[in-house]
Amino acid sequence: MKTVLLDKLKHDRKSFNCGIESLNNYLKLMANQQAKKDNNRTFVLEDEFDKSIIVGFYTLTMTAVDIQGLPEKLKQRHKFSTSAGLIARLAVNEKYQGKGFGELLLVDALKKLLFASEIVGFPFIVVDTKEGAKLFYEKYGFTQFKDSPNKLFLTIADLRVSFK
Repeated sequence: MKTVLLDKLKHDRKSFNCGIESLNNYLKLMANQQAKKDNNRTFVLEDEFDKSIIVGFYTLTMTAVDIQGLPEKLKQRHKFSTSAGLIARLAVNEKYQGKGFGELLLVDALKKLLFASEIVGFPFIVVDTKEGAKLFYEKYGFTQFKDSPNKLFLTIADLRVSFK
């Protein structure tokens, strides 16, 4: 299975249900509009037998980053940094939850952001976690900002090391 850009003509967004209404609604109502405006990109993982079924999705974009919430060492190193890659959304259809698809989607998103960082240069990846998702991201090396309990970051430098 691989991820592809969301295609409203091909992918069945209406039957997607991850159990979180705001994520369901984003996929159904906003994802295509935001992509057309070049605000972000949404990638979907298609079912291997029926490419119209969305197993899960994630949305990538850029975000401003306030380095004041970072550990002192990183604040010094990146004192002129103002932006980061953002995993804006990540969700798995309820029918596919608990089977490793969340990890597959996260790794794919991280690879895309690592590639993007080689082209445009940004030092961090940020995620604002939903209720109950914080531990999932921490398991993959994300660290909490000092001033925001649900906002996490991962440095591109650490990501490079983990993919080698």
